[in-house]
Amino acid sequence: METVLRGLTSEACLVYLNDIITVGRAFQEHLNNIRKVFQLLQKANLKLSPKKCRFFRKEVSYLGHIISADGVKTDPEKTKSVVDWPRPKTVHDLRSFLGLCTYYRRFVRNFSAIARPLHKLTEATRSNFNWAEECEKSFNSLKQALTTSPVLTYPRTDKEFILETDASNEGIGAVLSQKIGTEECVIAYFSKSLGKPERNYCVTRKELLAIVKSIEHSHHYLYRRKFLLQTDHASLRWLLNFREPEGQIARWIQRLQEYDFEIQHRKGTSHGNADTLSRRPCKESCKHCTNAEKKFGMETYISVKVLTTEDAWSSSEVQKPQLEDPAIRPILEKKLNSEDRPSWEEIVPESPATKRYWALWDSLHLKDGVLYRKWESGDGSSCRWQLILPKSRIQEVLRETHDSASGGHFGVMKTLRKTRERFYWDRLRADVEKWCRECHACGARKGPKTRTKGRLQRYNVGAPFERMALDILGPLPVTTKGNRYVLVLMDYFTKWPEAIPIPDRETSTVAEELVRAWISRYGVPMILHSDQGTNFNSALFTELCKLLGILKTRTTALHPESDGMVERFNRTILNHLSLFVSKNQTDWDTHLPLLLLAYRSADHEATGCTPAYMLFGRTLRLPCDILFGRPSDAPSSPNEYLNNLEARLQSVHAFARERIKLASERMKTRYDSGATSHHFTEGDQVWMYNPKRRRGLSSKLQQNWEGPYTIVKKLNDVIYRVQRSPNAKPKVIHINRLTPYRATDHSSL
Repeated sequence: METVLRGLTSEACLVYLNDIITVGRAFQEHLNNIRKVFQLLQKANLKLSPKKCRFFRKEVSYLGHIISADGVKTDPEKTKSVVDWPRPKTVHDLRSFLGLCTYYRRFVRNFSAIARPLHKLTEATRSNFNWAEECEKSFNSLKQALTTSPVLTYPRTDKEFILETDASNEGIGAVLSQKIGTEECVIAYFSKSLGKPERNYCVTRKELLAIVKSIEHSHHYLYRRKFLLQTDHASLRWLLNFREPEGQIARWIQRLQEYDFEIQHRKGTSHGNADTLSRRPCKESCKHCTNAEKKFGMETYISVKVLTTEDAWSSSEVQKPQLEDPAIRPILEKKLNSEDRPSWEEIVPESPATKRYWALWDSLHLKDGVLYRKWESGDGSSCRWQLILPKSRIQEVLRETHDSASGGHFGVMKTLRKTRERFYWDRLRADVEKWCRECHACGARKGPKTRTKGRLQRYNVGAPFERMALDILGPLPVTTKGNRYVLVLMDYFTKWPEAIPIPDRETSTVAEELVRAWISRYGVPMILHSDQGTNFNSALFTELCKLLGILKTRTTALHPESDGMVERFNRTILNHLSLFVSKNQTDWDTHLPLLLLAYRSADHEATGCTPAYMLFGRTLRLPCDILFGRPSDAPSSPNEYLNNLEARLQSVHAFARERIKLASERMKTRYDSGATSHHFTEGDQVWMYNPKRRRGLSSKLQQNWEGPYTIVKKLNDVIYRVQRSPNAKPKVIHINRLTPYRATDHSSL
């Protein structure tokens, strides 16, 4: 039919399959268009049924719509079936109902949000079809929306299009309209539910997504026409102001470059025409917004946190919140007026927190009008100044000492010690415990415990770089620098770590980085411990250890617990990277230096000291010290510093040896509590746990236990040499991977 009426379509008539609607602005024009249609149909030897024809109507039903001079609306005959639709009892019935409703979704504002519970129910199985209260509410709301749907106006080419977009936690939506006279007339509605990855976007990215999807949906209206884009998110005004966009932002901007539009901010109270869904402001720690501001040089009117020239931690800026804090103010005022300790009668009316500060009166001092606490060690050998932190600044400090890259998202003890070294406030420990306990990112990274059977074998060291471990972490996503793996090295005594990004795990790469990043800085270790990776047991690596006089040891197969220290640090690396890496995960190697800074400056549970203090005899200066300010130590002569350093290192190393010994004993006691007393003898048959992945096979379907294996020799209390057949290569396996073989091979019967 389109071929027959070629030349008239969109000018005099509209065609869909065998349905024809002829239009005209006036009666005579309409009559002429009908004549043209008849002539072309006659020329093609086509006939029309008079019973199916309607002439000279101001309102017609066409493809389930009512088309009139005012615009387009839903056909009451069609929507009546929706009103009379019974409650769906199966997924098939529900899909039929949603199919009809979706046909008219352009007439319904917030369609995706209204229908979301029903769409979610279509994913259920036959046995899990549960018609909840929210489904009933959505079902009735769709019926009501379709029966009261508005009339959509025809677009006019002489008027400017207005596209209003909005986003929520569940979906995005838009309204396309034109201002005709004094009224804003709606042309079409658009809405879309967000997928699971899209729901994790920050608010700014959701609003950007709403713009891109809405413009693409209205492409046939907006292409090659200038239009006004209205949004209630002020930050989107910098959308096209990026200097060097990358990734998703670059792709979005590339899509929008072919459109001509002006972005206008419209307050949320005036933005009710778009999807009126729940909105919240973007949090200050939003990685996307803050990184984009710094990286792409956006304009300064962005409504996110920006750096200012005023120091927020200067004496005047700290004193003000101290005076505003009801617990600190009485003590600070009395300190400013007099150094004499007030009597108990003066403090009795104050709060319990103020009374606890009053108990510390002798250790509280003023520096530039700011209240500090002077903390001294038990033997008086060291002291530090702790800023008395007002309640209004606690969250900012904990966010830096725990949530930031240099904080590392470590546990309660590490965060507590790092915070106490610089600050003090009432109930500090309780606040730190609550902060770490309620940290969503930390809670999301917990994993299961490892099942154990054998008794723990200890290997303690007593000097730096006496024994070190190395491992390769990966593969990870290839970064922009071409790195895919992490070479992890760690000293058993000081717990000093190194994490080096490398492009591959070839033996030559590993050997080169070992010499460059470790041996050239810290010297040759006595013992080098690794797993059974082929790169660590190759001829090249073995020759390197032989030339340098290094004793090379390795773990047993399938038992990474034998190298537990470095394996635990691998988990710390993954925890840290998962919290700070970008969405496309191609910049993880840029986050390793700050991870190392955070770990080296945090107290280790075994030694009781930071790796930096164990190695250098001093604490590291952190970014938070620059941000918050920290009094510097008094200068000393070189000889005095050398003597103090030697004494500190001797003291801390002796202290660490005792701590490591106690920690290993405590660990062995705890580990052995779950051990079994079962031992194997030569000739016993056993199962061996071997969960290796095989190419072309699913790990969920493969059998993880192999056997029977025969015990060839007992090497020590927990290590055995096993062999599957007399001609097979023997394997050295930990007892945790073995279990008695009591099965029967039915294939041999």
